[in-house]
Amino acid sequence: MDEARAFSFLRTNRREAKPRSLGVTEIRGPYYTVAGRRYLEDLLEGFGEYVDSLKFAGGSFTLMPREALTGIIDLCHSHDVKVSTGGFIEYVLAQGEDAVDRYLKECRSLGFDIVELSTGFITTPVEDVVRLTERVRREGLLAKPEVGIQFGAGGATSVDQLEAEGTSDPGRAIEIARRCLEAGAHMVMIEAEGITENVRSWRTDVVARIISALGTDRVMFEAADPEVFAWYVKNYGPEVNLFVDHSQIVQLECLRSGIWGTASLWGRVLTYRPHREPA
Repeated sequence: MDEARAFSFLRTNRREAKPRSLGVTEIRGPYYTVAGRRYLEDLLEGFGEYVDSLKFAGGSFTLMPREALTGIIDLCHSHDVKVSTGGFIEYVLAQGEDAVDRYLKECRSLGFDIVELSTGFITTPVEDVVRLTERVRREGLLAKPEVGIQFGAGGATSVDQLEAEGTSDPGRAIEIARRCLEAGAHMVMIEAEGITENVRSWRTDVVARIISALGTDRVMFEAADPEVFAWYVKNYGPEVNLFVDHSQIVQLECLRSGIWGTASLWGRVLTYRPHREPA
């Protein structure tokens, strides 16, 4: 029984303690709404056990005073929460190789743990994404390539605009992910746009192909919509790795733990993890 948790006599799905290898949850930091230190203090005080990493979005950290930024990073670390840059590397790449080196060194000096390597707005050879993965590792940071099937993803582009751009073969995304994992990537993020976000119908076939090829333990799915993360939990279990908005951490953890849910999930999300394995 977990005496630290209120109502610990009630059964919940048993979860790995941090650092987790399954059921990892990343939350979005400042972007669509401000999530400053005092807000995050409240969030992590009550629910920090269920947050594994915090991801900045849209390069929002470059707009912040250094002291405010390091305050958020230090707060996260005090709750065993890693901090990710989000996919800002695309902006940095356009400024040349020296800018990339300075960016990575600054990330390390500020205390970032994870550098996301997204290429939704640019066309980059597979070998270059692998080289970036290796470069991030050499800097002592965790590389998290982001792959997907939608060109132009990452900026809340309209459905019509994305449809005009078209989608790529899921096999290419799987190959990039596999190559990066072989090069030492910490985990791969799967871009939601073109799959479950800004589409007229979900491409669940793409999700199935990715999981069939790569498994679930080193893949994280963007799912910043309650219907989407509920679908992932329903179809792939409570230990699927998910990225959600900071406002959704409680709703997601209620699903993972099996204590609450929608009509199709209430009381149906269960795990089997005995306290002791039989002799």
